[in-house]
Amino acid sequence: MAGRLKLAIRALVAVLALLALAAGAGWISFRPAVAAGTIATLVLAGEAFIAARGQRARATAAHEALVDTSALIDGRLLDVAATGFLEFDLVIPEFVLRELQAVADASDPMRRTRGRRGLDVLQALRSREGRPARVIADDVPEETAVDLKLVALARRRDAALITTDFNLNKVAGIREVEVLNVNDLAHSLRPVVLPGESLRVTIVKDGKEPGQGVAYLADGTMIVVEQGRGLAGSTMDVVVTSAIQTSAGKMFFAKPAS
Repeated sequence: MAGRLKLAIRALVAVLALLALAAGAGWISFRPAVAAGTIATLVLAGEAFIAARGQRARATAAHEALVDTSALIDGRLLDVAATGFLEFDLVIPEFVLRELQAVADASDPMRRTRGRRGLDVLQALRSREGRPARVIADDVPEETAVDLKLVALARRRDAALITTDFNLNKVAGIREVEVLNVNDLAHSLRPVVLPGESLRVTIVKDGKEPGQGVAYLADGTMIVVEQGRGLAGSTMDVVVTSAIQTSAGKMFFAKPAS
């Protein structure tokens, strides 16, 4: 659209220049030349306005996001979608549905439970009001692996990809596919806890070091509590003393408030 608009502008400039030359040479009168130039300018301006509105409409149109098996099994996507923060039309290819059904039919009880939870999440996403998820039959027959099918289909449909799979995240990034990782979202929404802040926690187990107990925040962040050994099941007020960053995330240290 932008290229055609540039060509139209160049053509208009050429026409106006010819009209000016013709009027200057006396081949046509000045007034008809001005009128013709004005009409051409107005027509082009109208076309440019319509094109700009169309581009804005496309820019604000809902964008698709393909959902992979791991995101469905994870389950948190359903809560995220319910908040209204997710401005995407969720799309599940049938080959993802087939993989999810295979997991739900697995002989391993844990794997079977995860698969069935994914099917429940998919059904809930399809039943939600406003923007229900859609299952599509599009496939990429030249690819055999589900992950590669997803990346190729996302590129074909100009869609984003929702996953919790680290490797799929990397592959999609290499192929320049927009990735929404639910784990990254959860990490970014973790509460900010600063040294000196008071918390009320429940000790769940003894720590590795003498005298330590272990508690967790609602998002799963570990808090190591001094003088907490032997207090599993007890709720107590603590004061955060320090924090460290580990490969598994941030971990806090605290001591009893009194």
